[in-house]
Amino acid sequence: MSTPTTTSTTPTPAHAAVSATTGSRLESAQGKTTISDAVVAKVAGIAAREVPGVHGFGGGAARAFGAITERIPGGRSSNTQGVSVEVGERQTAVDLTIVVEYGVAIADLARAIRRNVIGAVEQMTGLEVVEVNINVVDLHVPSDDDDQDQDQAPARPTNRVQ
Repeated sequence: MSTPTTTSTTPTPAHAAVSATTGSRLESAQGKTTISDAVVAKVAGIAAREVPGVHGFGGGAARAFGAITERIPGGRSSNTQGVSVEVGERQTAVDLTIVVEYGVAIADLARAIRRNVIGAVEQMTGLEVVEVNINVVDLHVPSDDDDQDQDQAPARPTNRVQ
């Protein structure tokens, strides 16, 4: 004779952290959460800026426009300059265009940026970050800042040696 077996299952609450049908933390029985590209780009931009060695974002024209915007009263720098994202239902990809401080090991900096961006985006949005592409377009040399200050300083004589 065989004894009947019973299987006990515990019902999953409707507010479970991960949806059983989609595998997403952004969808549950109560509804679906969508996150805009702008939100993901802002989170990624702020996270990348936190990494020491990142001087700025964007190409030359974007940086020049950003510098002008910052000088206007009430203007501020954009957290999404040099950041572009592609957002799906459960995943996102991030592209960063950055300027690096002179003397920083770029490969190590890129790893630190990826780690920080992935952690921040995944923690804040619940989206899986499938890639973070980093395009280094310029190198900031501290003497570049000195050159701008010299424009306001008195000019040195050109014929110093006779």
